[in-house]
Amino acid sequence: MIEIKLLTDTAKMPTRGSEQAAGLDLYADDLADVNTGQTTVISTGIAVKIPEGFVGLVKPRSGLAFNHGVDSMAGVIDSDYRGEIKVLLTSHEAFEVPICRGDRVAQLIITNVLMCTPIQVDELDATERGTN
Repeated sequence: MIEIKLLTDTAKMPTRGSEQAAGLDLYADDLADVNTGQTTVISTGIAVKIPEGFVGLVKPRSGLAFNHGVDSMAGVIDSDYRGEIKVLLTSHEAFEVPICRGDRVAQLIITNVLMCTPIQVDELDATERGTN
């Protein structure tokens, strides 16, 4: 389970498109226009509690990408973040794409993360691939 807090009266709970869908659909909680080559911030009106040892990844919805050329950008949600989830959208098409409250704008994928401590070394081991 994942804990979700609705931050507004109009926010929608994330949903799965099917029982086996990996991503939870995220919904817009405001109106916006996604213009060519520009980044638009879309509020979802929700906050989530990602379990420790996991990370939330905000990924594009294939329908928006295929039908309208809209892609989502940066989207890593750490397990200690409790603020509103916002989605960054950009359009690759030559027309404006309107976003309405309640539209599915991205999907949230929860996956485990290995927390490694970076250490500086003078050399890395050689591999067959090397730097190619």
